[in-house]
Amino acid sequence: MHIRSPRLAGVAGQIGTIAITLLGLLLLTFFIGRLMPADPVRAMVGEDATRETYEQVFRSLGLDKPIWQQFFYYLGDVLTGNFGTSIRTGQPVIQDILHVMPATIELATFAILIGAGLGIPMGVFAAVNKDRWPDHLVRVVSLFGHSMPIFWTGMIALIVFYAKLDLVGGSGRMDQFYIGLVDERTGFLLIDSLLAGDMDVFWSAVNHLILPASLLGYSSSAYITRMTRSFMLDQLGQEYVTTARVKGLSSQQTIWRHAFANIRVQLVTIVALAYGSLLEGAVLIETVFAWPGFGQYLTSNLITGDMNAVMTCVLIVGVIFIGLNLLSDILYRFFDPRTR
Repeated sequence: MHIRSPRLAGVAGQIGTIAITLLGLLLLTFFIGRLMPADPVRAMVGEDATRETYEQVFRSLGLDKPIWQQFFYYLGDVLTGNFGTSIRTGQPVIQDILHVMPATIELATFAILIGAGLGIPMGVFAAVNKDRWPDHLVRVVSLFGHSMPIFWTGMIALIVFYAKLDLVGGSGRMDQFYIGLVDERTGFLLIDSLLAGDMDVFWSAVNHLILPASLLGYSSSAYITRMTRSFMLDQLGQEYVTTARVKGLSSQQTIWRHAFANIRVQLVTIVALAYGSLLEGAVLIETVFAWPGFGQYLTSNLITGDMNAVMTCVLIVGVIFIGLNLLSDILYRFFDPRTR
């Protein structure tokens, strides 16, 4: 008799779900590229190209084929790692993205550390002091961070903290004087400068990272704070919390060892989604701070109508969220043994 392991069945089901999701993402990306008003052929050949040149490039791109056939060509290219060549840079798109992505990962990672480091304690503090002045203060601060346009706060922060007070670095990842002094090994400037032993470049990079990372972190902390407060209020109203207090446990033990322990799994998802949003949503802050990352790369290619680059960027954003959801599932099993 054949007995199928529940664990193997679960893994197979998860792999199948990921495969279907990726296929749907490829379909969505493909049709977004076809529905965009930009003309990829015109972007390649220029406005002054002859009709014959236009039609030759049109056929070479396979755009004369039926739409279903074009999709299978696109699917085959993606599966073989061929994402096309960027019209704007003349380099393979995937090579361009690998070059700019570390800058965005560096920025988003520091931002989520700030966002979670502020948002989680503030959310717990607000829930414990529900409907009192600390709760109202936290909610106002969160509302302000969630409501203010990030490009506006970025420009104001540059004027105040850089131009007026000279407390932080300005645009870019480091001072102009240090550009090119450190070899690009990993693409992460902080790591590369440490590997090279150049502390001047390292502190210049930190100085330029502080302001944009803080603004992004503050923006994401607003969402994390509100969700943490909501989760904690739900737990603090449970009977086990009342029982713990009756048994004589201190307020700190009740809050952190019992109530907070039961929302860790939910917070994993919230922080993961916030991190994914920072990776794909740092377009405005990268533009304001001239940060040479993924967001600025996507914006530049949207303006020039470089559809190979745009479609690949959209696909990568989707893969990032799928990967973060998968990571969340793994962390669930670590934090909550009942899900194993």
